[in-house]
Amino acid sequence: MSPHLSLFEDIYSNGASVSLPPAPRMMFVVYGEIWISGRSLGESDAWHGVGPALVRAGDAGASVWRWDLTEGPPFSLTSDGVGSSAKLSASLATLPKGDLLMRGDSVAFPPGGRALTHVHQGPGIRCLIEGGIRIDTQGRSTAYGPGGAWFEGGPEAVFAQAALDRPTRFIRVMILPAALIGKTSIQYVNEADRHRPHSQSYKRFVDAPIAFTSSPALK
Repeated sequence: MSPHLSLFEDIYSNGASVSLPPAPRMMFVVYGEIWISGRSLGESDAWHGVGPALVRAGDAGASVWRWDLTEGPPFSLTSDGVGSSAKLSASLATLPKGDLLMRGDSVAFPPGGRALTHVHQGPGIRCLIEGGIRIDTQGRSTAYGPGGAWFEGGPEAVFAQAALDRPTRFIRVMILPAALIGKTSIQYVNEADRHRPHSQSYKRFVDAPIAFTSSPALK
């Protein structure tokens, strides 16, 4: 079985709860409030864990984006008062060798901002939370609005153009070599772009080693 990184949208009614099985994961609260591991998380808060977890929504319910890393295809989530839908799941053919980390962050652009042509050192799933963005990669251009999700394998060159008339921000989770903890994963394709001004800014939620390795077939 090949490892998968999956993004789900979990909608909680008020006070609803669900037990999550163990897996390296990050959760991001889009709306409302949840309680997990003794912590209260509100809008734009994130949580990371690897073991089983009980999640309970606050009095107004919640909308949560959940990234799970699994050994094979993702598992389904069922619970009274909690609706879960898969936004995107990807088989990780480009999972780095050796020790790994899970990085979760947000990437923000001012109106008209862009990310110059670049690659990353591991795969990841992004989801737009505000604004608009066009992603150019592998000869294709695809535009995304809020709630739109996309996968980047890492080695493929990517250019990103944010909306011209409003700020843009997306949330992402990447699986990277553990040696990159605390370090950037971006590498610019054109050497001159390394020294040009970069309009994107970052807020890091998670940068944690995980006990997860690629299968022999991927090495």
